[in-house]
Amino acid sequence: MGDDVSIALGNGTSVEGRCSVRFQPVLDAFVYNFNHRREVGASVCVTCEGETVVDLWGGKDTTDGVAPWSHDTVSLIFSATKGIVALVANVLINRGLLDPQQPVADIWPEFATNGKEGATVRMMLDHSVGVPVLRTPVKPGGLYDWDYMCNLIAGHEAIWEPGTRVGYHALTYGFCVGELIRRVTSKTVGENVQEILARPLGLDVWIGLPRSVERRVSKMIPAPVGEAFGEIHKQSALDEKSLSYLALHNDGGWLNGLNPDPATGFLPADSRESHAAEIPGAGGIANASGLAGAYRPFAIGGTYEGRQYASAETLAGMEEISAATNRDAVNHRRTAWSLGLLKPRDNRARLSDPPQGWLIGRRAFGHTGAGGSCGFADPECGMSFAYTMNRMDETGDFNDRGQSLVDATYRSLGYRSAQSGHWTR
Repeated sequence: MGDDVSIALGNGTSVEGRCSVRFQPVLDAFVYNFNHRREVGASVCVTCEGETVVDLWGGKDTTDGVAPWSHDTVSLIFSATKGIVALVANVLINRGLLDPQQPVADIWPEFATNGKEGATVRMMLDHSVGVPVLRTPVKPGGLYDWDYMCNLIAGHEAIWEPGTRVGYHALTYGFCVGELIRRVTSKTVGENVQEILARPLGLDVWIGLPRSVERRVSKMIPAPVGEAFGEIHKQSALDEKSLSYLALHNDGGWLNGLNPDPATGFLPADSRESHAAEIPGAGGIANASGLAGAYRPFAIGGTYEGRQYASAETLAGMEEISAATNRDAVNHRRTAWSLGLLKPRDNRARLSDPPQGWLIGRRAFGHTGAGGSCGFADPECGMSFAYTMNRMDETGDFNDRGQSLVDATYRSLGYRSAQSGHWTR
């Protein structure tokens, strides 16, 4: 795939892996992040036309503060997990087990109550179904209890009529779509991830981590959330009944407001109990190689190594915008969604409200995660990309460390500009 890499960093650690000569700018940007942007431990992977052209890792693990980040180090990817769930859902659409137009009542009748009777599978996937948050307080540790969360969501009154607004379903998305997956396959979402993606493709990707892999997890370094977190933080500070506040805080203590546990120094989300649970909206664990590998088939026509993951029709649904808004009801940003997958969103004009967007290709789709991780596919150039890290950014979202790697990847492929809001040749 390219030349071996071993570059010493100033803090006694190194960047290791392999990188095709054509993608030297990605390697340069990755090293720059450690030397100038306070990267601690991270990985980046790029595939092009099915071949791995970049597979780099570097820095240090945070579990003991000394061990190097190695090729098999994994970490929480937060909402980038939603992208993995969406890939599974779209494979099931391709197999005829899910239909975007199908009423949710046909699959999960308990959900179709309290103003949610008109919900469809599409609305579950594109963040318009109307249960972006829970107004009922989630019990401590509630996210670890699948039946409890699904029953809470099913009985919840619609916050808006399904399909009439778009609002980021930060934690509820995973349980909404995950329960549909469970009901049509009789297997949990985590089991489906392993059966459909991880095992056939040989990937380090989990929703519900086996104990045997726990030793490989580099725990997250949380950053204090403040004004840099953007409008969602400002709104939540003003009103504890707001959707913004509930999205950030009503999680049964899982994130603890992004404040580390004084006893461990890490987030409750990084406990063994959390890793073992299936939290498909935000609790996935992977590295860049695993995350980019999951998107690889969807970047090259839907078939890889003789196995079909998506037909041309299914891929078209993954590319096409299903729901969009100039002001999301929860995070107050401009957002656009296909079937469960985030489309490019450019918020650079709102300089007073970072984060400023996620600049990828026009046809690309994927998902970012809190603190900076991301994964996506771009069928226009046959490329998949992923970045994972252990130091969360103060914006709580995608940031200049990840974007610099995305930019370098597109430039290596001959793209010229992202001034239009997405990368163009």
